[in-house]
Formats: sequence, structure tokens, C-alpha cells
Amino acid sequence: MKRLAMFCGLLTALISSNVAFAQQMNADDLKWVNECIRDNRDEPGGTPAIVRAYCICMNEKMDDNETRSITQWEKANPRARRECERQAGWK
Repeated sequence: MKRLAMFCGLLTALISSNVAFAQQMNADDLKWVNECIRDNRDEPGGTPAIVRAYCICMNEKMDDNETRSITQWEKANPRARRECERQAGWK
């Protein structure tokens, strides 16, 4: 039973990380993500790929009706910031 549970967990993780399940970005999302990338490009340990992954993660955590920039929002939401740093591989 443990192996079946582990297999189901692994399968779920693989499926949910598939690009097809990712939230589709619209032009507004892209604008905010690009601004976030510009704001974070000089941060220590932030390779372009890591910064991009971080900004996309932060954008996905934000409500669609949010009016603040990702940079403003992340300051008020340190838990989300830490989760996205970890997910993006930022050390």
C-alpha cells in the first residue's frame, strides 16, 4: 500500500507541474512579471532563470484584481515570497 501511495503522490506531482496546468499569463501578467524581473535582476544569487521563475510564482500567488506591483505585494506577503524563493531555487 505504501508503494501505491508513493506512486500516486509522485504521479500527482508530475501532472500538476505540467505546463498545461499552469495558469496562462495575459498581457497584464506579463507586464507585471517583466517589471518584477527588472526590479530583481541585480539581487544576489538571482540568475535570469531563477528571477523569472520567482516572478512568475509571485504573480500566480497574487489575486487577479491586485493593483500593487509584485515588488510592492511581496513586501506585504513575506510567506509567499519565501515560498516562491524556495520554488525558484533562490538561495
